Amino acid sequence: MEERLKKIMSQVFDTPVESINKVSSPDTIDNWDSVNHTNLVLALEQAFGISFEPDEIIELMNFELILIILKEKGIC
Repeated sequence: MEERLKKIMSQVFDTPVESINKVSSPDTIDNWDSVNHTNLVLALEQAFGISFEPDEIIELMNFELILIILKEKGIC
């Protein structure tokens, strides 16, 4: 799942997949702004067939947290 998440983030943020890692966040990815955060949420929902609650969307602020939330939703 980590590789799939890296590919999604790479596409959304238009950055090389090799630059996505466990500490990737708005602080480390220049293109991670509010618009692309929304695009990331939509891409994750579509890719994994899930929906995020508003409080979860706020928590999707780095690679590691996204993984945790995906696991909580049963995506392994």
